[in-house]
Amino acid sequence: MNAPVTRPRRPWWLLHVFGPVPNVDQTSLTLLGLVSLAYFFENYDLSLMMSALSYIAADFGIAESQLAGYTGLIRLGALPAFLLVPLADRLGRRRMFLASVAGIALLTFATAFAPTVGAYVAIQMVMRTCVLVASTMAFVIVAEEFPADHRGWGIGMVGALGACGFGFGAILFGFVERLPWGWRALYAVGILPLLFLPRLRRGIRETRRFDHHRAQNIGDRGIGGVRGWLAPLAGLARSYPRRVAGVTLAGTLYAAGETAVFQFCGYFTLNVHHWEPWRFSLMVVVAGGVGMLGNVLAGRLGDLFGRRPVGFVVAASFPGLAWLFYHLPGFYLPLLWAFLTVCSVSCNVTIRALATEVFPTSHRGTSGGWLSLVQTLGTAAGLGLVGLGIARGAALPTMVSALAVLTVVAGAALFLLPETSGRELEEISGEE
Repeated sequence: MNAPVTRPRRPWWLLHVFGPVPNVDQTSLTLLGLVSLAYFFENYDLSLMMSALSYIAADFGIAESQLAGYTGLIRLGALPAFLLVPLADRLGRRRMFLASVAGIALLTFATAFAPTVGAYVAIQMVMRTCVLVASTMAFVIVAEEFPADHRGWGIGMVGALGACGFGFGAILFGFVERLPWGWRALYAVGILPLLFLPRLRRGIRETRRFDHHRAQNIGDRGIGGVRGWLAPLAGLARSYPRRVAGVTLAGTLYAAGETAVFQFCGYFTLNVHHWEPWRFSLMVVVAGGVGMLGNVLAGRLGDLFGRRPVGFVVAASFPGLAWLFYHLPGFYLPLLWAFLTVCSVSCNVTIRALATEVFPTSHRGTSGGWLSLVQTLGTAAGLGLVGLGIARGAALPTMVSALAVLTVVAGAALFLLPETSGRELEEISGEE
């Protein structure tokens, strides 16, 4: 008789609201939980500048016309990630991931003690580098370790569980006026990942694909200096020009359109609709919690119908929802926030998945670094255009609604990439 198939035990942290767990091994689920734990705190850190922007601006005396410039400058802090992420193709995914998680914790904690706006911007710029490295490695680790049939689900779950960090940040923000030291207390909480670092070190191993690649190419480790760093970048552009073009267009344009919309949501609701902090927090937690499931939905639909069509549909829906959010009365905002969040996280996870899957193991970290570069430039460009428009007399809702249209073009650019759902990574792109 055949032995019965044993389904994996559902972990306590994988809530039933996320739907059924596919038939993946227990080791993969444990890895998913640990990577998602780190990603949770990354998103918590990122949520603070959106929710607490009004309080930070008031504390440092920043005018509305200057907000886009400062936030855009902080986003440019992720540029060095382009130089660091390719090292994962030589040093390993695990080492880069753990180092960046430690950096996020220390820098977020340091932000709580920033004495001036210049210090705040400088610390946050370095923190952004660590965030981009950690998030890139999180998706690479899961993509390389999960089976092909459920890789989309795994990547989507990392996004969904990590997005809970935004909710955690929103909950704490609801008490910002009662916390000692106000918004600075929120950043002090960011030290918590250091407590989990020993568990992450024990539970996250180097990926089997990278170990295999390193064993097969042991001679390449003798290449050092500038040549050793540039080789993966040159090889990526030379071997996969169409794929690089697709990732570049999708990453740049979507980042420009999406960031322009989301960066000012907290500022807009508190200063235009005159909401109390607790009300904005409630919207983010409740309506955003519904939208957060877009990660899981995108992953499952991508596994069933393909990453590219799913990504295009949600990207094309984003501009209309953004316009409604910034132009309709306040009581519509929670519903629109939920739909905006669904679109945002679904398209983000699709772009990240494709950028990770369409390149071989030898270039996968490098491709993540390239995506982080173009997303950073797109983000800064989008915020810069918002600031330029406001300085010339345009209204904030007009500027962000116009830039949101770029997400449609980003969704169309996904069709420059090969479809990856249900295919092994080696089948999509083998080593040359």
